[in-house]
Amino acid sequence: MDDSRPLAGALWMLGSVVAFTLMAIAARHVSAVHDTFELLMVRSAVGFAVVLAVGALTGQLGQITAQHLSGHFLRNIVHFAGQNLWFLGLTLIPLAQLFALEFTSPIWVVLLSPLFLGERLTVPRLMAAALGFGGILIATRPDVTALSPGVLAGLGAAVCFATVSILTKRLTRGVPVIGILFWLTLMQFFFGLICAGFDGDITWPTAQTLPWLVLIGLCGVGAHLSLTTALSLAPASYVMPVDFLRLPLIAVVGALAFAEPLDPWVLAGGAVIFAGLWINIRAQMRSAP
Repeated sequence: MDDSRPLAGALWMLGSVVAFTLMAIAARHVSAVHDTFELLMVRSAVGFAVVLAVGALTGQLGQITAQHLSGHFLRNIVHFAGQNLWFLGLTLIPLAQLFALEFTSPIWVVLLSPLFLGERLTVPRLMAAALGFGGILIATRPDVTALSPGVLAGLGAAVCFATVSILTKRLTRGVPVIGILFWLTLMQFFFGLICAGFDGDITWPTAQTLPWLVLIGLCGVGAHLSLTTALSLAPASYVMPVDFLRLPLIAVVGALAFAEPLDPWVLAGGAVIFAGLWINIRAQMRSAP
């Protein structure tokens, strides 16, 4: 493997971290007006327009085919379920607790990738997963005995996201990134439209919510572009632990944007998370030919 590819994959994954963080902030601003299905419908519509524009400008639209359609459908139905659970948890429990539950997803990816992707489970990757999870426990100290609907939603979202990461990695072996993003945004728009209109009552964007919804759409495409590119450049069990950085990042953003107190336990947990990431990255770079 080219020794620049793992580092490039980690940097693309960092872009996904930033995009998902911005999307959480924007979603919090409009969650009182729009339900989760409406958020996903508008987000996918914006994302679909962006994918078509970028594909046209770069001449990649010809790479979009209907091959592996069943794989796209399976990936997107699981992702749609996970996103709905994530947006639901966003309205029910604190951001830090939701992120802590969601961050069990990279751990499942590391542990399941040898079974479903044939990737080698190395000691550094196990250490990255263990230190990442330990850092999350230090930072959030979650009460696992209180299985509220918000906690269950967060856990369900984590399982869905881990499955999506594995399905995405499998798709990248035969499908270009533009194809994955095209079917992602198109399918999830119709999923959202059907579910949002099921009760016959759709709240359309207003002048106040439209900018936030557009930001959610742009961040959604940007996050999945970054995630898919990262998974095409490096093993899933290598790049996914970078996602742990979202926890200290959201703590800093929360303090700056919402005047939330900056918990020292979050900083301590972030240091442990970074240690695990650094061990994994150094080991991957040393093993590259």
